[in-house]
Amino acid sequence: MAQQQAARTHHLTFNTDGRPHPLENSLVVVTLVLGVIAVATAGFHHLHVTSSATGLAGIITGGLGQYLSATTAERFAFVIGLGMAALGFYLGMAHGGFS
Repeated sequence: MAQQQAARTHHLTFNTDGRPHPLENSLVVVTLVLGVIAVATAGFHHLHVTSSATGLAGIITGGLGQYLSATTAERFAFVIGLGMAALGFYLGMAHGGFS
């Protein structure tokens, strides 16, 4: 008896439970974008206000998203975004913060 192996197709999705989560997915994208912006601007001393503001916004959206997340894939992406946002926030604060 020949066994047939099912063809596996891999899709990048945060909805690993099969249900749509538009709010959570939007928060993941916003958190990741804010985290990238915060980290990218943290390397420049004169952009400390931008780094602090985007980092704080990323921490807030990431925390809310962690609270609302439904799948492990969403939580994984939130942790990455939160880490980047926190790093950018802390470096922005060290360079002068909101002043």
